[in-house]
Amino acid sequence: MKQNILVIGGTGKTGRRVAENLTQLGHNVRVVGRKTNPVFDWENPDTYDAVLKDMDRAYIVYYPDLAVPGSRDAITTLTEKALKAGLEKVVLLSGKGETEAEACEDIVANSGLNYTLVRASWFNQNFSEGAFLEFVLNGVVALPMPEAKIPFVDANDIADVVTKVLTDDTYNSKTITVTGPKKRTFEELVTIMAKASGRQIQYVPISIEAFKDGMREAGLPDSYVWLFGYLFKEVLGNPENQEVSHDVERVLGRPAIDFETYAENTAETGIWDTVVAM
Repeated sequence: MKQNILVIGGTGKTGRRVAENLTQLGHNVRVVGRKTNPVFDWENPDTYDAVLKDMDRAYIVYYPDLAVPGSRDAITTLTEKALKAGLEKVVLLSGKGETEAEACEDIVANSGLNYTLVRASWFNQNFSEGAFLEFVLNGVVALPMPEAKIPFVDANDIADVVTKVLTDDTYNSKTITVTGPKKRTFEELVTIMAKASGRQIQYVPISIEAFKDGMREAGLPDSYVWLFGYLFKEVLGNPENQEVSHDVERVLGRPAIDFETYAENTAETGIWDTVVAM
């Protein structure tokens, strides 16, 4: 049945893919953000009502992360307004192993709305569409936590899972954990990307403080410096975040995309071909 579905964060890594999936399935999709009409701004609750009007369901991605201050108030207000607007269901993208994110999950679970929670590990696409792309282009991926083994998950898998649980009520009140099929260190990931791209790329382990200093030198705001410090120390350092889940296969009936496949497909796009001058 065709539905009116709101996608918050619809230009991001997962939101864009979810919007495409839903459109292909014939649903009416409303993608919202600061530059859309109607406009949506997490920091301005006055923008919430207009985007929720006439919607049946919603995919919620909080920017930049559910761990940051203000997320709980924003999620509380949004879900209250969503319930009042008559939405049938929401799906919240959450972070695997994030204590602060789990507090937002509880808000959604107790909102009175039908819901599904999707907890995701770190994205493969961080190396091609996000914060680590420039490192790959430079040929030096300098990141903390060399000992951490992370089951990086593909954004396409996340989007396919979200599309499924958003439109299938058998997943109501459930928490789905999405990861890749195998745990890998940053050094292993870099080796795979170097082989797929045919480029010289090396991994250099650094301290979290050195990484944060580099972000400050690059002119990034303090809120981002804090967030990445938190994600490395508290999330990647959390043993639970390093566990592999098989929920992608359970929901989709196919294996999760492995990092080798991601790297090969990404290399074919040419995104890693540009060399950044040092």
